[in-house]
Amino acid sequence: MARQEKPVDIVMIGLGWTNAIMGMELASTGLSILALERGEDRDTMPDFVYPRMADELSYGVRYKLMVRPSDNTQTIRHSPKDTAVPYRVLGSYLPGTGVGGSGVHWNGHTWRPLEEEFRLRSYVTETFGAKTIPEGMTIADYPVSYDELEADFDMFERVAGISGKAGNINGRIQEGGNPFEAPRSGEYPMPPLKRTYNDVLFDEAAKAMGFHPFPLPAANASQAYTNPYGLTLGPCNFCGYCERYGCINYSKSSPQVCILPLLKRQPNFSYRTRADVIRIDLDKARKRAVGVTYLDENDEEVFQPADLVILGSYSINNVRLMMLSGIGEIYDPAKNTGTLGRNYAYQMNGGYTLFFKDKYFNPFIGAGGNGQCMDDFAISRIDFAKEGFIGGSYINAAMTHGQPIRSLPLPSGSPSWGSGWKKAAQEWYGHVMTVGSHGSNMAYRDCYLDLDPTYTDRHGLPLLRMTFDWKDNDVRMTQFMKNRLKPLMDSMGADVVQAAFKEPGAHYDIRPYQTTHNVGGTVMGHDPKTSVLNRYLQSWEVHNLFVMGASAFPQNLQYNPTGLVGALAYWSARAIREDYLKNPRPLVGA
Repeated sequence: MARQEKPVDIVMIGLGWTNAIMGMELASTGLSILALERGEDRDTMPDFVYPRMADELSYGVRYKLMVRPSDNTQTIRHSPKDTAVPYRVLGSYLPGTGVGGSGVHWNGHTWRPLEEEFRLRSYVTETFGAKTIPEGMTIADYPVSYDELEADFDMFERVAGISGKAGNINGRIQEGGNPFEAPRSGEYPMPPLKRTYNDVLFDEAAKAMGFHPFPLPAANASQAYTNPYGLTLGPCNFCGYCERYGCINYSKSSPQVCILPLLKRQPNFSYRTRADVIRIDLDKARKRAVGVTYLDENDEEVFQPADLVILGSYSINNVRLMMLSGIGEIYDPAKNTGTLGRNYAYQMNGGYTLFFKDKYFNPFIGAGGNGQCMDDFAISRIDFAKEGFIGGSYINAAMTHGQPIRSLPLPSGSPSWGSGWKKAAQEWYGHVMTVGSHGSNMAYRDCYLDLDPTYTDRHGLPLLRMTFDWKDNDVRMTQFMKNRLKPLMDSMGADVVQAAFKEPGAHYDIRPYQTTHNVGGTVMGHDPKTSVLNRYLQSWEVHNLFVMGASAFPQNLQYNPTGLVGALAYWSARAIREDYLKNPRPLVGA
């Protein structure tokens, strides 16, 4: 029989970016708030201190900040006709674990989506005709607009301390920023990061060809900064230990730096680690959550009663936990019934690697959000009917690190070992720059999440099953980027230019790292027949359950998701604080 803890008003599942925001924003209500985190406790001190954190083998290669597949994983297959097998070795995506979650080990790219991305299905239909949408593509509009979220984007950027250059302030185009972005109410909290040599080369070449380069919006502080919560970031020193690491310099935005020091001081907030939630418990009518059940560090079952449940774990874990809890109907693509697990999507990336014999880039000077970008091939800039695909991409020339184990790109045909490899490494190390295409990924009827009928975790619970593969639409999009970028790459005068884009007929490969941008499965929408959450991220089925994170996206953006994830958390927190708590009920009529 489960041990029962003292009831709380609000229980939060996970303690990363979203629930750090929710905790901070709801603490003012005076209600008791408890966060349950599956992983270990982590803080800037002692966990991120130098030189412990600057250990490439432990963190960059052995993934010390990521969840171990033996503790939590998924099974994966390309189509419903295939047999899914477990994701046993991390590769394609790297879910974080512990306090701070993936907000500890990210690079810091922080974007706002385009206005068109919030109403993608309507935009495509109105602009290019409904026939432009291929059969089986299930893209949808968000139930909230960019204008409604603008203040929440601004709040997240100020709390996280984003460095950048605005391109559109209240409809007025700003020199040096992204002229194609949605209108902003003001500048970024900090100016852009200083440029590295690769930035300068890309900027000059792009401008010469009529493109519009601008600094990447970065969660790396370009100067000392104090956020609205009174917490301070130090200026980035370009050490290059961002992605896969906690920041040793208090310079990269993370829950530990930007929110948790103040949240932990709130008298009505507490948290427990090593608390692996296995179920959201419902009342007999199955219309209201009464708490959650978790396994503690001794694998003892514990019931935590609560009046309000906020699910804010990693996106694919959100989906699985709702499935294990029996909340909603699991999606069946054959029958086209159910909504839970529907519209899983990922990211479609590609890029060029340029080798220069006469240029040295000093790769040890790097930052996670370093780079010049351009948005000339954004979703709003492409004629989908003419080009035969739906989607877009931003282009980024980045220099993030020079770590010796993971940062030795060599020209094709170079020896892979021995004296020949050593000679090539000596010749080319520091003489390489990359230009990446970070692209959208649409949602499809046969790309989805459900529970695996065969494999279970160490507690005997079914693993989540992912059914996903690349589709012709998204491959055509990335091939478009390859062809449009080639003249620009050729103009830069490299000795060797290598392209790496998905080719027609390519299948999703879980082995190489791509992005940790898994989205969908608990999508938000206007209609409970096609979505799991309403416009406030409230469950249609269980009104005192709110679900945070990228699992709410109805398809993936052309941008990194964290900016929208943060804005939606502030949007939902305000609805809970100012409306729901005064009168607990469904905030949107079904």
